[in-house]
Amino acid sequence: MPHSTMLTGTMPPTEVYFSERVIVLVSCVLSFLGSSLLVFTHALWPELRTRPRQLLLYLSLADLLSAVSYFYGVLQDFDSTSWDCVLQGALSTFSNTSSFFWTMAIAFYLYITIVRGAPTGTGLLCFFHGMSWGVPLVITVAAVALKKIGYDASNVSVGWCWVDLEAADQVLWMLLTGKLWELLAYVILPVLYILIKKHINRAHAALSEYRPILVRAPAFQPRTSIADKKLILIPLIFIFLRIWSTIRFILTLCSSPAVQNSVLVVLHGIGNTFQGGANCIMFVLCTRVIRTRLLSSLCCGRYGGLHQPSQSLEGGYQHAEPPKNTEAEQMKAEFAST
Repeated sequence: MPHSTMLTGTMPPTEVYFSERVIVLVSCVLSFLGSSLLVFTHALWPELRTRPRQLLLYLSLADLLSAVSYFYGVLQDFDSTSWDCVLQGALSTFSNTSSFFWTMAIAFYLYITIVRGAPTGTGLLCFFHGMSWGVPLVITVAAVALKKIGYDASNVSVGWCWVDLEAADQVLWMLLTGKLWELLAYVILPVLYILIKKHINRAHAALSEYRPILVRAPAFQPRTSIADKKLILIPLIFIFLRIWSTIRFILTLCSSPAVQNSVLVVLHGIGNTFQGGANCIMFVLCTRVIRTRLLSSLCCGRYGGLHQPSQSLEGGYQHAEPPKNTEAEQMKAEFAST
């Protein structure tokens, strides 16, 4: 018996109900709008185009394509392999895998610049481009050329197409086209952000030992608190969104009927499609300088804060001279302003 038959042959296709499709479609739309807003803010305010936000732009572009491809797949709710099923599966495979790589690239960039203190240039950015666009492209082209993309009975998706049920080495291609990078991200992201947070806290503790408490220090407390929360929330949100897909993948490998549980199906659909929306909440709506400018633009037709110092992920407030003896606060401000 072929391996792919052993994997899925004993399980009927998962029926995606209309209500479930509507919820996932709404998630796709919100992700599309969130990613578009991230791109919009990057284009609108050149002074905020720091290197980390540039990496965030590329992540948003990947999430934008992912939201569009998933929207089409859920809308169609494929029941067999067709040309548009293959096209949708290829686009979502490429964009989803690219999103994993850009998410990890941002974490690596922050680790290199904050913990290692190493200078970064165009070489590192070119490396990120090569990995985050090149590797997913090669994998996707190979999967399409070898006819691995197609109808998957929604046991490892929610209406869209991914790895074909009839594909040989189905598990291998599921790993290569997404699951392997997803599992790596579960490990790499928490480790890197924990190391960054510990480094910042150590620097803060070292300064506190021999420097008096500054009069201006309380002004930095809100940013410090936001930074601490973001350091925790970034990997947690990623894992929370993606874990449902991983659970259904494992259940499929075990041929468990629980893979068709309606709650799991909906959570899987939202988790795979809402990454752009989550990034928008974290890096636009929860970033004071961006949020203030957006609100001012909506209310007044122009952004406020024209005379306010702009924040960056790399150095806190760029145009204001930082107060002396606030090195740790500046380091934490990188995350408060992300």
